[in-house]
Amino acid sequence: MQWAEITVHTTHEAQEAVANAFRDHGIEGVQIIDSEEPKRARENKYGEIYDLKKEDFPAWGVYVRAYTPFDETTNDLLCQLDARIVAFKDLGIDIGDFKMTLEVVQEEDWAHQWKEYYHPIRVTENFVIVPMWEKYEKEKEDDLIIQLDPGMAFGTGTHPTTRLSLQMLEDFVEKEDVVIDVGCGSGILSIAAAKLGVEQVVGLDLDPVAVDSAKRNVALNAVSSQVTVQEGNLLDGVTERPTVIVSNILADIILSFSQEAFDALPDGGLFLTSGIIDNQREKVVEKLEAIGFIIHEVRTMEDWIGVVAEKKVQPCSVTF
Repeated sequence: MQWAEITVHTTHEAQEAVANAFRDHGIEGVQIIDSEEPKRARENKYGEIYDLKKEDFPAWGVYVRAYTPFDETTNDLLCQLDARIVAFKDLGIDIGDFKMTLEVVQEEDWAHQWKEYYHPIRVTENFVIVPMWEKYEKEKEDDLIIQLDPGMAFGTGTHPTTRLSLQMLEDFVEKEDVVIDVGCGSGILSIAAAKLGVEQVVGLDLDPVAVDSAKRNVALNAVSSQVTVQEGNLLDGVTERPTVIVSNILADIILSFSQEAFDALPDGGLFLTSGIIDNQREKVVEKLEAIGFIIHEVRTMEDWIGVVAEKKVQPCSVTF
């Protein structure tokens, strides 16, 4: 069988939108190859990727790469993707000197290329992402291992927005919390919450392929008794009363349901958000504060931010 390797060269700002475009066309595995990756200082202590070849990475921005069966529909798919990505400019998303390329690869080459890019990697103080085919020995007692199948996942833990989300969960979530993961993708944040001891976690995604991917990753990590994954549009139809809502999706989508998040949370509940490019910081913070959230912290990693917001109900000043 032959596979189409589709690579989109675009900006850091556009990478999540481009990845979503692939997903909307039913393409399961999306790989981000970041021009900044070879420049990052890294250690071999915990099994991180190292000795990277500069020529495998773009000179600027990112490659967003995915694989899909190569057949008579491939050309139409490329045209649809091209039109979708160009249209991002009308939404104010900078796609840079956008370029899309196609390479046809054989089945065995495709499988090898996936595994070539993924190794155990520490993404926070305690979380270590381990591909399902790799073995990993804990370096310290507090290590929390998340196994993923990157070939089917919509988030493998290495992107700054995912790292920010994992950090915020690690620092703020308590075992007694009820966590809802909006736009769960591969399920990595839902799994992380369960690994932190949370007994009730709900992962939601509008994409049925993502829901299937998340369910398989939840089972792979043996947290099915704690995590429920279901298809849903943001918080629509949610019956659980969350104490924490976490969401790592595009900033505009976060803002579109931030009022619903505020209404769903109890006093003292947390709204942990990422997927936000740094130049959107002011817009996001202002909207959350206008709704009534108190901003406890804004974290930065490269060009991305994560926001820790708490619902605080102001006491009534009227006396009777």
